[in-house]
Amino acid sequence: MALGVPTLRPAASAGATAEPARRPRGRRRPTLWAFLLPAAVLYAFVVLWPSVQGAGLAFTDWNGLSADKDFVGLEQFSQVFSDDKARAAVGRTLLIAFTITIVQNLVGLLLALGVNSRIKSRNVLRVLLFAPAIITPVATAYLWQNLLSPNGAINSVLGVVGLGSLRRNWIGDSDYALWSICLVIVWQFAGYSMVIFLANLQGISTEVIEASYVDGAGPFRRFFSIIRPELAPAITINLMLSIIGGLKLFDQVWVMTGGGPGGATDTMSTLIYKNAFQFGDFGYGIAMALVLTVLVAVLSAGQYALLNRQNRG
Repeated sequence: MALGVPTLRPAASAGATAEPARRPRGRRRPTLWAFLLPAAVLYAFVVLWPSVQGAGLAFTDWNGLSADKDFVGLEQFSQVFSDDKARAAVGRTLLIAFTITIVQNLVGLLLALGVNSRIKSRNVLRVLLFAPAIITPVATAYLWQNLLSPNGAINSVLGVVGLGSLRRNWIGDSDYALWSICLVIVWQFAGYSMVIFLANLQGISTEVIEASYVDGAGPFRRFFSIIRPELAPAITINLMLSIIGGLKLFDQVWVMTGGGPGGATDTMSTLIYKNAFQFGDFGYGIAMALVLTVLVAVLSAGQYALLNRQNRG
């Protein structure tokens, strides 16, 4: 026992000296701000200040080249709401955004449920289904532009299998061009939504799923009672990303149709580009961009608040 006394005292004294070594949380804040300040200054200089300067041009009649800029107040914004082309572009933008949001996430969820099963090829399928998401939008648009052309692979296959009556000018006909673009977006990013759903699915307890089998729950009852509530975080993230991406869609539309035929696929983004860089009406283009920014902010924030309330309830 005598040997045990000196061995206990150093441990107690070490514990006593280790306790004051912990710094209060408040002392760490100056150090954190010291690290954050350079990045914050750089972000303000590169992003915030140019954005504020650019937004100010929406209240002028600047053409993008001349040094002369006259203040016109809210004239550009009133023109946005009175312009038939702008109003039509807003409608098409909302239609694309909501179509992509619903279809892309539904397809992504079904794919995630499929590759989350115990099939042997699930890892290969995950890679193949996610692969389109890593292709650049411009490359994807050029690929599908060739596939959907009048003499492209889609019409050729339809003719070979005896469905020649279904052949269409998919991106040259105003009745099909907009839906063809939506198809391309869903094809490219459904795998992206799948990965987010899959990550959430793999976090669901297998014991709960197995217990539902024992209780005799069918697939639909199992999904809506057990899996669907657990997928709330993934659903929120996917819906946010989809609707924001759909509202500011530009690359695929511009490459595949250029806003045509006859403006049938013009979105807010393509109209902003045309007015600013083709027609030289830079102030009007920036005013449209600000309207689009507010639209994205309002819809995404409203959607997030609605989903948050449902998840808490």
